[in-house]
Amino acid sequence: MNNWSKNLETAITVCDQDGVIIEMNERSVQYWARQGGRDLYGRSLLDCHPEPSRSQIQDMLVHPRSNTYIIDKNGTRKLIHQSPWYENGQLGGYVEFIIELEGEIPIKIRSEDPNTK
Repeated sequence: MNNWSKNLETAITVCDQDGVIIEMNERSVQYWARQGGRDLYGRSLLDCHPEPSRSQIQDMLVHPRSNTYIIDKNGTRKLIHQSPWYENGQLGGYVEFIIELEGEIPIKIRSEDPNTK
């Protein structure tokens, strides 16, 4: 994993096109410690998820698309974003980002100005 991402406070987990975990930054290792942490390298995401998540992962591996949602567990909110990555035009796998959300999250409305995104 790149140096900039190793100690990022966002958990980053990367899998290959078969759903096998190939990269985790330190925050991801800590986040998934109870499930095995670093020992998850080389394991299938399908073995780590119950239904209906398992079926969704299988479908995403066949029909690549991003998946974004927020979870709330005991008052702690997390933004989960899963995005496909590609190598030579072919699905390489997925990158999952887990970002802990603190406090109120402002929604900023942008104008239709073509110079802003």
